[in-house]
Amino acid sequence: MTDPELRAAALDSKAWPYEEARKLLKRWPDGKPGGEAIVFETGYGPSGLPHIGTFNEVLRTTMVRRAFAELSDVPTRLVAFSDDMDGLRKVPDNVPNGAMLAEHLGRPLSRIPDPFGRYDSFAAHNNARLRDFLDRYGFEYEFVSATDCYASGRFDDALRGVLRHHDAIMAIMLPTLGPERRATYSPVLPVSPASGRVLQVPVEVVDADAGLIAFVDEDGGRIVASALGGRAKLQWKVDWAMRWVALGVDYEMAGKDLIDSVTQSGRIARALGGRPPEGFTYEMFLDEAGQKISKSKGNGLTLEQWLDYAPPESLAFYAYREPRKAKQLHLGVIPRAVDEYWQSRALYPDQPARERLGNPVHHIHAGPPPTGELPVTFGLLLNLAGVLGSGASREGVWGYLARYLPDATPERHPELDRLIGHALAYNRDVVAPTLHRRAPEPVEAGALRLLDEGLAALPEGTGAEDIQTLVYETGKATFGKEALRDWFRALYETLLGSPQGPRMGSFIALYGIANTRRLIAGALAGAGEQTGTRAGERAEEAQG
Repeated sequence: MTDPELRAAALDSKAWPYEEARKLLKRWPDGKPGGEAIVFETGYGPSGLPHIGTFNEVLRTTMVRRAFAELSDVPTRLVAFSDDMDGLRKVPDNVPNGAMLAEHLGRPLSRIPDPFGRYDSFAAHNNARLRDFLDRYGFEYEFVSATDCYASGRFDDALRGVLRHHDAIMAIMLPTLGPERRATYSPVLPVSPASGRVLQVPVEVVDADAGLIAFVDEDGGRIVASALGGRAKLQWKVDWAMRWVALGVDYEMAGKDLIDSVTQSGRIARALGGRPPEGFTYEMFLDEAGQKISKSKGNGLTLEQWLDYAPPESLAFYAYREPRKAKQLHLGVIPRAVDEYWQSRALYPDQPARERLGNPVHHIHAGPPPTGELPVTFGLLLNLAGVLGSGASREGVWGYLARYLPDATPERHPELDRLIGHALAYNRDVVAPTLHRRAPEPVEAGALRLLDEGLAALPEGTGAEDIQTLVYETGKATFGKEALRDWFRALYETLLGSPQGPRMGSFIALYGIANTRRLIAGALAGAGEQTGTRAGERAEEAQG
């Protein structure tokens, strides 16, 4: 499409990034005053290590930013904001030196030693981790630290605005709090000059223009001090609103658990004379047990784990799909995400222009994806690695592929070569420990013998479709058409050791007819079948 055609199609597209981008067109139909950039923001609380949910929020925001760029020539910026002035509330479960961290509870994250011993502070360590994995994926963003903004005076004018509107903010927040919390609540959190802790105490505004506040310190003494220059920070809902106003944020998405917070922060932003950003509410990622992923607990899946077992495009695909639906995020979702990414990529070239804009790969690759299709599925590679066992290797897999795909080489299919490496790692760490080939039941053994006889009549090199027909007809003859699911489950569980598996015609064509007959022989031998021995002998003769 030409740029005008793309823009016209995007204006009508039902894809959620375009729907979000159109909110910004409505917000600024003539662009921001003075040609300023539209500001997108993502937030990160560095009280725990960055997790995959943080990454996905930046990814989804970037997809909206790219969609907006297809709709408008107005410049944009993406701010990755770290709330590293926040006080440490509890010791995370997944970091070392917990006893040391416990001694610093209540102090700003940027003023606590790094438990890993690598950076100047705990916040600096976690911020570096955040930036590292955002950089690895190639995001274009500006990192902004709350500590830097508070300490440098960048937030001073906005802080004065909070002090001037102190009563209005209290009127917004107090009705949302319980009796005990209301008794100590303050929009401004002073940092104790004595202990360095962020205090949760009532604050009196002494002089808003001068930034002066009064509070009772931990030793019981009343202190009059400046709230500027990093000597205080704001409660996070007030901080969120202040930040929107101070940084001119136009768009920020948030999880479903923050719906009320978005509402309250939006009211505070208006009280400060600003305008809340446009937003998007996404559902939370859950771990395998259905619990919300937590930075402090370290549950769920890490970015590093996903990238060990699958390419980054598959993670982007998983994040793109159904963002308003709660999804489990664990190792078991990876294979399907990989194959569905490649299926979507294969569809893209032949899709009408408007359908392409709804294809996830358009948003993953910021336009047309790389050319080329995957000649075998990731699931098929996993099953091949599974039957090869502990001796599976990249070279060994390519040996089977060379017979199945004579023109395929690592040089001609570099993406397939990388995927083989991922499949071997996933099989070794995730699949192999769970594989268990069970002995076939009598009716299943009979079907396996029938399949073996059919395979014996086929020459090596028979195509996947002909083999699939044989498998299908064998199952239909033994189990009946209505119970074919039982037949395929039996194949997977007795031959591959898994309750799920590939399209058997493709697997047998890749693994080889003789090798598959060996699997059948082994399964029948496990069932105590004499015919299993004869099947194995016939397989050896065929191989010879």
